[in-house]
Amino acid sequence: MGEPEASWLEVSLMVDSELVEPVAEVLSRFLSDGIVVESTSVTANPDDSEGHSVGPLRVFGYLPVDDMLETNRQRLEEALWYLGRIRPLPAPQFRLIQQTNWAESWKQHYHPIQIGKRLIVIPAWLEPSTNDRIPVRIDPGMAFGTGTHPTTQLCLEFVEAILTSSQDDPAPQRAEVIDLGCGTAILAVAALKLGAARALGVDIDPEAIKAAVENAASNSVLEHLELGVGSLDEILRGDFSLRTADLVLANILAPVLVRLLDEGLGQLLNPAGQLILSGILAEQSAEVEEAAAKNGLWLVEKRQLGDWVALRVARTPHQI
Repeated sequence: MGEPEASWLEVSLMVDSELVEPVAEVLSRFLSDGIVVESTSVTANPDDSEGHSVGPLRVFGYLPVDDMLETNRQRLEEALWYLGRIRPLPAPQFRLIQQTNWAESWKQHYHPIQIGKRLIVIPAWLEPSTNDRIPVRIDPGMAFGTGTHPTTQLCLEFVEAILTSSQDDPAPQRAEVIDLGCGTAILAVAALKLGAARALGVDIDPEAIKAAVENAASNSVLEHLELGVGSLDEILRGDFSLRTADLVLANILAPVLVRLLDEGLGQLLNPAGQLILSGILAEQSAEVEEAAAKNGLWLVEKRQLGDWVALRVARTPHQI
């Protein structure tokens, strides 16, 4: 008996964190069964079961081996070529594989990622190996919001810092949260698991909302999380149950954040509320800070991870 015929063509690129989302977006146009973002290295605990993502990331997925393979491969390579004109990309790597259930092949390689002092992002099919951290279950097969990108990690650290109550101040545990441009809703889910009372997540992409519903269900927080297609305008005009919140999260891109600030993003904050702005390259931070100040918001804290920055702003300068 000969070798089984190849069923899939694996397509993969090794990129840094800044290129993960644009590369995943391009691949998702052609790889309909999902995109995987995988850490190539982690700093592991002694039991080697969990760790922190370090180094480049591998973005990959699978094309079916069928009559359209060569056409689809050529179109994919052309799309990557155009993306590479904006910023240089490594050449995609191709590998024929025989297995039909390719999803199982990457499940064994995905490592949980510790974030902050209390959170751990784990693949949805695993049980946490420690009781010391709060698990946030996310399907790594989804292109966006898997916890590996610095902007997501910075937001999660801020969410934890704000919502982790002390013995003297249990008030943050009653917080209401709005996640604008929620993607897979990893931020809203984490906020609820950290004790927020309820949350609203909106995104302009209906597919993102579908992913968010699945993630909320796997984390057992769906009954406390309202999800819907929309953006700032829809929230402000009252299309959802929350129009203001104690904590507002906007992990988007700097130019979009500037526009949203000018369009009334700060109006989503309760008087004592706080706004987390992320998706900001370090060289763009001043522009976002200026837009926040122009619209009556004070910079409370600024954090940086690699080339990315997140800002914590509020209506009054003394909030901590």
